[in-house]
Formats: sequence, structure tokens, C-alpha cells
Amino acid sequence: MSEFISYGRQSLDEEDIQAVIDTLRSPNLTQGPKIAEFEQAIADYVGVKYAVAFCNGTAALHGACYAAGIGEGDEVITSPITFAASANCVRYVGGTVVFADIDAETYNIDPMQIRANLTKKTKAIIPVDFTGQPVDMDEIMDIASEHNLVVIEDGAHSLGATYKGRKVGTTAHMTMFSFHPVKPVTTGEGGIIVTNDVHYYNKLLKFRSHGIEQVPYSQEKGGWYYEMTDLGYNYRMTDLQAALGVSQMKKLDTFIDRRQELAKLYTEALQGVTGIILPKQLEQTESGWHLYMIQLENADRRQMFDAMRAANIGVHVHYIPVYWHPYYQELGYDKGLCPVAEAWYEKALTLPIHPGLTNEDIARVIQILKEKIG
Repeated sequence: MSEFISYGRQSLDEEDIQAVIDTLRSPNLTQGPKIAEFEQAIADYVGVKYAVAFCNGTAALHGACYAAGIGEGDEVITSPITFAASANCVRYVGGTVVFADIDAETYNIDPMQIRANLTKKTKAIIPVDFTGQPVDMDEIMDIASEHNLVVIEDGAHSLGATYKGRKVGTTAHMTMFSFHPVKPVTTGEGGIIVTNDVHYYNKLLKFRSHGIEQVPYSQEKGGWYYEMTDLGYNYRMTDLQAALGVSQMKKLDTFIDRRQELAKLYTEALQGVTGIILPKQLEQTESGWHLYMIQLENADRRQMFDAMRAANIGVHVHYIPVYWHPYYQELGYDKGLCPVAEAWYEKALTLPIHPGLTNEDIARVIQILKEKIG
């Protein structure tokens, strides 16, 4: 049996391993200098003023919702085709999630559907760069400007992607990037919020560390003095994670280039294959290709999934519409809420794509896919 080809995995080398070892041998395993170094590396790459690292992407989204002032009675619009965290973060601060349908071609949230779901209670929008393809951010920011809304871009898939020549992370009020092992770069687990707003920056810093901050009069009280001024969380990233992240950031562009090469191999080989709908890209964007998603027009998706897995091809499905999960069903969200998203989900299949794959690996995936769909 051939080796299993996973849909995604980390790409580590000896430099990455040595970076972590060096930090293990240093005085600081957490709350040390590597955090700031990693945050600066992200901020410089994206082209923003501030970056605040968190222990994971979900914690980072939670922090962004806190910084945006979302609370009881506020509505936040997001996509149903995403990981649950994109919606859960709103619930953590007491807000109400409103799901807007997706565009049938890009699989990203449809700006027209955002407009259709606006109410007087709408406080924010959390658009998701699904599969690594940037959302139509200019249109979304226009909506936000018209209605005085905060935009928190969920860029968990899209670090390194570009929109109209700009890096993802430069346009929204706050943008989250994730560093889970299957993401563009990894810190094991980890997340970050980037922003150009100093107000959000300061609130994020406080939120990730118990709501504690140094106060202007601390020297009058004593050099040890600090105050907890709000209810925060222990969401800090460790220096071990940050050290790995600093090393990984040196390779990000190489990783993105390879993902784009692999996506091109898929597209060229599967173009015109009966029964397969290929992903389409929004004009003037460069996807980071975190995922390569196809749709099966006529084949039984469950049979295809099982057959591909039996052949050691690690296909997957991303994602079950968030409001189909029992938790959201119990809150009163009904199936049929976003018909385009639901129809897309029923046909969706994730093909393996990550920088560690060879051209031969992709050829094997394509060969078996064609055999099974035939």
C-alpha cells in the first residue's frame, strides 16, 4: 500500500528545530523576547503597525471581539462555511451570530448577503478568507463604513495571500492569522491579531494577560505594582511557539509559491473532467491555497470519500455549515438558512495540498480521483 497522503501538514526543517532548542536552553520559555520578535516579523511582513500573539487562533478571535466592544444584544455577520471558531468567538462575548450566504463561485461570504442581513443591532462583520482566497474586502469595508461597523477578518487560511496587490491583513480593522500545523506557517498552536489601530492594540494586550496592565502611577505604589482593570484571560503564546514562528516566517513566501504550483497542477489536470467543478478565484487576488476544494456534480460524495481514503488519499470536507451543529440548532438556527452554502457543502471535497507534497504525490491523487469518479 502506498504511503498516506494527508490533506495538510506542517513543513519543518532543522533550522526550525534548532530555533526551538535554542529557546529551551534560554532563560525564557514564556513572556520573553521571542514573542515580540515574532509579532514584529508578522507586522513587517503584512505591513501593519501592530501585532498581538495569542496561544491559538480562536483565542485571538475572542480577543478581537472583546477589543471591538461586542456584547449582549449585538449582532455579528459571518459565513457559515468556516470552522466553528469564526462564530463561537461572538458567542464568547455574548453576541448573536448572523450567518450570511456565500458566493457560489468563490465560496466566500457574499457582500450582497451581508447587506441583506444588516439590522440596527449589527455591530461587526467577520468575513472569512476560506481556503486562503481573500474575500471581497473593498466591498465589505464600504458596507462597514456606511453602517459604522467593525470588520474582523478571519485570515486563518490566508497569511501570505494578496488582494488587489495588498497583503491580507492591511485592510480590515483587525485580522486574525492562525498557526495550527496545517496553516501557511506553524507555531504548533497559535494565533495573532494584526491592526493599525492603537486602541485595539492596547485592548488586545490587556485581554490576553488576565486583564492586567501597568498603570501610570505604578512607581508611586512600588516597582512591582500592577492592576487588573478588566476580566481578561491567560491567552499568552509561549517563547517556544514564537521561536518556531520566527523561523517559519523566513520560509512563508516559499511555502506559498509551492502551494500555488500544486494548485496549478490540480487545475490543469482536472480542467474539463466530467463531474468535477473546480474552484474559481476572485479577480485581482492571489490565494494562499490553504485548501484545494472541488465539488462533485454527480458522484456520491460519501462513496468518493471512502474510496479515496481506502486508497490512502487523505481527502477531507471543509466545512459542515456552522449552524448545522447541535449547539447552534439548539439556539434556533434552522437548516435552509443559507441555501447556496448548504448546496455547496453537499458536493464539497478537499484534496491534499501542502508544501511537503511532490509532483508525483499530486499525480497520484489526480489519477485515483479520475479512476474513482469514472
